[in-house]
Amino acid sequence: MHHDTEGLKDAVCAEVDRLAPQLVHASREIHAHPELNYQEHFAHDLLTEMLDQAGLHPQRHAYGVATGFEARVGETGYDVAVLCEYDALPAIGHACGHNIIATAGLGAGLAAATVAERAGGRLRIMGTPAEEGGGGKIAMARNGAFQGLDAAMMVHPADADLVRMDAIALQELDVRFHGKAAHAAAAPHEGRNALDAAVLGYMNVAALRQHITSSERVHGIFTKGGDKANIVPAETEMNWIVRSQTIASLQPLKDRVLACLGGGASACGCTMSTDWHDVTYADMIDNGPMVAAYVTNAARIGRTVVDPAVVGRRVVGSTDMGNISYLVPSIHPMIQVAPAGVPIHTVDFARWAASADGDRAVIDGAKAMAMTVIDLWCQPDLMRSVQQAFAGRPTGVEVL
Repeated sequence: MHHDTEGLKDAVCAEVDRLAPQLVHASREIHAHPELNYQEHFAHDLLTEMLDQAGLHPQRHAYGVATGFEARVGETGYDVAVLCEYDALPAIGHACGHNIIATAGLGAGLAAATVAERAGGRLRIMGTPAEEGGGGKIAMARNGAFQGLDAAMMVHPADADLVRMDAIALQELDVRFHGKAAHAAAAPHEGRNALDAAVLGYMNVAALRQHITSSERVHGIFTKGGDKANIVPAETEMNWIVRSQTIASLQPLKDRVLACLGGGASACGCTMSTDWHDVTYADMIDNGPMVAAYVTNAARIGRTVVDPAVVGRRVVGSTDMGNISYLVPSIHPMIQVAPAGVPIHTVDFARWAASADGDRAVIDGAKAMAMTVIDLWCQPDLMRSVQQAFAGRPTGVEVL
């Protein structure tokens, strides 16, 4: 069936322009009310209210996640999801610009919804909270959120327009060392120093760093170091993040990190207890044909989206969108919000997320994604190549 793809694209762009004041206002509001993992009640209510006003009847608290939501549009055709994120970081607020992700996603969804019937497609506008370590997408996916989808997409702010983020696999670890308290002056020999155990464990990991691949990352902090200088610390705590190129290569690195930390414990006569967080972030598999469609659509509105490998400007990080990319053909392009050289997760970047450039990214991101949704709906050849590319992903990998 042939559609006037160009006409539909003009229509969604005009609709985003019509919605622009509301979308920018919502972006600024979410930015001004930063909320942490699973506490995004303000953002959840604001975004679902806007869906209500558009007559889309969102499912609030969707898939067993209090701050998740979903609105569905259309009866037949390919089912495409646009994802919104809206959680912030402790202390530095929207330093990842999730206010832009949320409102670009919402704008794309609202615009695409107006032509879904004409285009013969189905749409899901999904609110996926707690990306910053809480694994909101994973929690929703475990409850069936991403079943039956043909494609999923979102855009992420950065300091450049890039086809992808180099998203690597990640798992977080809490560690406790248990020693024995003693008076550090009167009877130090009776103590077993849990701080020494943690420090030696830290040094062991530092030594390990020389012998891991250049794309692997291990970083940790001390969250409890003891109570008083003249008491041998009996309990100490650390928080670690372990990252590797893929979810498959993550496991052996986790084992090596545990061996390092455990070595510190045994050297000091202490014991160690570990708690791996129950969400493991997978690496991101970007769908080539979908990325190409997005690049073409972004060019249409004046954004040149480049390959980080070609321009040598990589953004390395981790996202639970990686897990979704194993379940559904997905893309996660980066949209320029800040000047080149301003990294995400910084105070500086948080300022740019509430700037005129940030506002422009909301509008441009919404348009580029809405047009990409239309391509997926209206071009069976594109969808066939999307599915073909997806079939080439690693299988037999546990991502939920």
